Amino acid sequence: MSTLRRDNGIPAPRAPEPIGFHMARIVLLGMGGWVVALVVTLLVPALHQGDRSWWPWACVAGLVLGAIGYLYVRRGRGNAADAHPAPAEPQAHY
Repeated sequence: MSTLRRDNGIPAPRAPEPIGFHMARIVLLGMGGWVVALVVTLLVPALHQGDRSWWPWACVAGLVLGAIGYLYVRRGRGNAADAHPAPAEPQAHY
């Protein structure tokens, strides 16, 4: 007898409801973090000299990728609006 079968009278657990959030805000918060990191690396000389000369460029790359992600989300593609709904009984096929 398989442990995945639900023939013991116990109902299968229901899938949790999705949490509503604004993905664009999350992307903007991440970009804000990269701005803070860029300012700190530029203000502290030890963080952008010598072997760490690439650190400001990592922050710039994070900002550029965040901007691309923000445009992607604002166009409506980075959200779950077009996602297919989950089946009513996710373990019905066991």
